[in-house]
Amino acid sequence: MEVRRITINIAGRIYPLNVPAAEEETLRKVGKQIENMIKDFEQNFDVRDKQDALAMCALKLGTNAEVVALNHEKNIKSSTERLMKINQSLEEFGK
Repeated sequence: MEVRRITINIAGRIYPLNVPAAEEETLRKVGKQIENMIKDFEQNFDVRDKQDALAMCALKLGTNAEVVALNHEKNIKSSTERLMKINQSLEEFGK
């Protein structure tokens, strides 16, 4: 697995990272997204402290991740129920 050394700038600080090459684009995209969120919080919510902006980013990203996880869980449950009904129908058809 190829590992690359990259730097990500978040809230005016440089973070050197060693990342798998396959994840580089994703990490850069997320870093840019965080920077944009910080700017948005600073402009629209009168946030002056970078730590407050980062905390708000963490809260927003964590909330988004939780919503995605819950939706995924619901989809799995729904799919499982549909597959069980299909299986039951196939078993009844085979009798």
